[in-house]
Amino acid sequence: MSVRAVRLLSIPLALFVILLPASSQSQSSSDNRNSGVVPDRDRLLLEKIDRLERRIEELEARAGIESTKQQAPPASASGKPNQETSQPATEISDGNSSTTPAEAEAPFAFADFTWLNGNSRTKESPLDSKVFTGEFRADISYIYDLNHPQDHTLSGTSESGRTGEFQVQQLGVGGDFHYGNVRGRLMTQFGMYSTMTPRNDASPGRGQWDLADAYRYLSEAYGGYHFNVLHGINVDAGIFMSYVGLFSYYNFDNWAYQPSYVSSNTPWFFNGLRIQIFPTAKLKIEPWLVNGWQSYGVFNGRPGGGLQVLWRPNGAVSILTNSYLLGQDTLGAPHRTRYHSDDSIEVKYYDNPAKFADKAAFSLTVDAGCESGSGVSCFGDSRQGPKQSFLGAMLYNRVWFHKDLYAVTLGGGAITNPGRYLVLLPPINGATAFSGTPYFTLNPGDQFKAWDASSTFDYMPSQFVTFRFEYDHRAANVLYFAGAGGITPPGGNIGAPGSLVPGFFPDLRKRENRFNLALLVKL
Repeated sequence: MSVRAVRLLSIPLALFVILLPASSQSQSSSDNRNSGVVPDRDRLLLEKIDRLERRIEELEARAGIESTKQQAPPASASGKPNQETSQPATEISDGNSSTTPAEAEAPFAFADFTWLNGNSRTKESPLDSKVFTGEFRADISYIYDLNHPQDHTLSGTSESGRTGEFQVQQLGVGGDFHYGNVRGRLMTQFGMYSTMTPRNDASPGRGQWDLADAYRYLSEAYGGYHFNVLHGINVDAGIFMSYVGLFSYYNFDNWAYQPSYVSSNTPWFFNGLRIQIFPTAKLKIEPWLVNGWQSYGVFNGRPGGGLQVLWRPNGAVSILTNSYLLGQDTLGAPHRTRYHSDDSIEVKYYDNPAKFADKAAFSLTVDAGCESGSGVSCFGDSRQGPKQSFLGAMLYNRVWFHKDLYAVTLGGGAITNPGRYLVLLPPINGATAFSGTPYFTLNPGDQFKAWDASSTFDYMPSQFVTFRFEYDHRAANVLYFAGAGGITPPGGNIGAPGSLVPGFFPDLRKRENRFNLALLVKL
């Protein structure tokens, strides 16, 4: 007999008991008071109903149907992931949440970390199912640059490409696959990201099959497997987020729209292999073997390696360190090796939901790196060549108001990058990372120092949407930002990308001030 049939049979029996004539029920009550016992007929009916309920539960268990009396089990590290792993959808006020023992075993599930910069604040997914958790992202912006470039082109940013226009910066459709211990993730990228991200990668210039076009519309694409060892081990291969530079690739997850140079000039993605090891519910160790520094392919003869360590001792502190080393990531310089360290701390130092200003947190990131070999040196000018290094920091503070309906973020940072090996190349006359341009050189010894500050106001009427208003001030010690004359030759790009155009000089400035207006959606 099917479960459905048993349910159908139990319904009239229950109704029979409930709809007994009032006189019979009254008489039974009177008899009960007088005798202190339950009549045999009533007792037999109750016993039958009890046996039917137990039988239904047994049949449901055999059929793999979840009992209506049970709560859904907590997600595990192999299940439906958030940014790092599954997280409970319960709010907290003191850095700890009241979770079940099973939830507490899942990595980082012991508290609510949706307050973190670079981490999505959504607590549920309306596109969830047993084997697939769907995801939709939209980032539409209008940017007003006070330099008023006539070609509507911004310079020196990977998050925004044009000014004075409404633009779809990023639209992504995809999600997470999870069946048993098998896992995978796919996120597409349409809009400005699909051209801006590949143009900053020079590796497609080596070899055939045009890697830039092959991966243009993919921001994340990997498959993997979860091993039930320790608190979980995940092995993933494909394109995945790098987490270097603290800010997320997706602006919805961030405290600000335009991140400082430390994040803007360090990788958003890696193409390769990662192993996520969770020794405890509060610690993740993640080694990488990747093609290179934000590259679809290998630049020279050696891939890069890396390691991420993430520790969250409680619900109010997150400490993250990323290391990259041994990659040979400069075309034409086969023996030049890169090293980089990225270190961040985020602290929620105030949490009082009963107050109008209900929460406050800060994030601090410090980066240091260098290159050595093929004519450059990590440790200063020497016979090996001029110093080629990177040093930067950024600090942000965010305050939430009125039960997280509003938020204000103030922050900024600075970098120094002799050799300009991490500086984003201005797209003068269509220049790319592979083409280069004589209008802005990236030679060993070329100096670059820059700093910025921003103020951001967020209105968040739903956990799935943000209206963002931001002011940015950016500056450099060299001509770098687009001025009123723009950076495009009259009539459009001429000749090979980035090439010299007789009689044309780009209008570059040392400062830029702009307003960012954005509508950000994540489902």
